Amino acid sequence: MKAPMSIIKVCRALRLWRADERGTQLVELALLLPILLMLLAATAEFGRFMYTYSTLAKATRAGARYVVSQPPGTNVAETKNLVVYGNTAGTGTPLVTGLDASKIVVTPTVAANGTTNTVTVGIASYIYQPIFDLGRLANSPTLSLQVNVNASSTMRQLVQ
Repeated sequence: MKAPMSIIKVCRALRLWRADERGTQLVELALLLPILLMLLAATAEFGRFMYTYSTLAKATRAGARYVVSQPPGTNVAETKNLVVYGNTAGTGTPLVTGLDASKIVVTPTVAANGTTNTVTVGIASYIYQPIFDLGRLANSPTLSLQVNVNASSTMRQLVQ
């Protein structure tokens, strides 16, 4: 018994439809694009964090270099300005967003005979605020990607 002509046409049309690959690239793109965008954002955020940490470390190094060339216990305010603004006058914009002089700690190490051996310039409790912060977007502190960054430099006192 032969199948009616309409059933043969329908079967042929279904076979052709299954073999058709138009639109598969669009489906693959729709599946992979969110993953690729997340990887790109994570890479950019990691690079921004490393730039911020490097800037803070260089600023503390410059502050330590400045303070050890001064008489011990002097020019602490100028040192803090140098770390925050890049100049001792304290003018301009901070080197890193959210950094202020209250977060800069200048700690001399005093020897038994009363002379200063080393001076440590550090940044305490600087909170790195990422651009893509899930906690801020979801209004949830447990998902937050904020990181406490502590950079410090220690140098031997040159001037006694």
